[in-house]
Amino acid sequence: MPEDWSRTEVEIIVADYLAMLSFELQGKPFSKAEHRRNLQQLLNKRSEGSIERKHSNISAVLLELGFPYISGYKPLVNYQRLLFDVVADRLSATKNVVDLVREEVTRSAAVPPVENILDALVDPPSPTAGTASRAEQVLLSYSIRPPRHIDYLAQEARNSSLGAAGEEFVIKFEIARLRNAGQKKLADRVERVSITQGDGVGFDVMSFEPNGKERFIEAKTTAFGKETPFFVTRNELQFSKDHEVNYYLYRVFQFHKVPKLFHLDGALDVVCALDPVQYIGRVC
Repeated sequence: MPEDWSRTEVEIIVADYLAMLSFELQGKPFSKAEHRRNLQQLLNKRSEGSIERKHSNISAVLLELGFPYISGYKPLVNYQRLLFDVVADRLSATKNVVDLVREEVTRSAAVPPVENILDALVDPPSPTAGTASRAEQVLLSYSIRPPRHIDYLAQEARNSSLGAAGEEFVIKFEIARLRNAGQKKLADRVERVSITQGDGVGFDVMSFEPNGKERFIEAKTTAFGKETPFFVTRNELQFSKDHEVNYYLYRVFQFHKVPKLFHLDGALDVVCALDPVQYIGRVC
């Protein structure tokens, strides 16, 4: 059985990971392979595979703390408790990363130009090895361990500019999808109901199947990676259950770079795990 990582090793790899994350948030190029090779000189005979797994563990910890992760290091949740503590402590002492994340989640958004918007569609996240819950099989959700910092993923979810731009991207995608299927008349009827009918309808975009069947789309947009958790309201959940045959969640990600999307079809409590993260308290 592999030996647990020492505190010194964990401190080294976490510091290096956060340095790479700061580069990514600033749009600066860096080589993950070069970082791994450099880390091998500092760690206790760790293989590149072992280092990559630790990077994925750090990604999972960051999501638990309400922070984004480095694209390409898919979150892996089975990690030693020491790693969580070191990441949390390092974030408290690394103002640069926190400032960059804050700037990114509050950034004004516009629909970026894409050459062929239909190429944005990708498969949903694949099941994550070594996890026990449905949450990690589809989208990572928060654990019961509370964040020690501001939840920047929740803050991003409240970014109305990003949400509106994501909905416009989905509108453009749906129009292109229907036109590509030879259904121009249906494409002309695609509607952003969050504007025409208001936010309380339970979905954002009305679209159609090529045969004319209605498609109710809820758009969730993030500037970050494919496995970034999203937030749903009670109304959205209920609507998805009442209209599960017609309901689609469109997850738009990497929005400020080259936006991609995948969709999950059906009731939200079936296609992903919903982890309650907030309660309303009343005096009883």
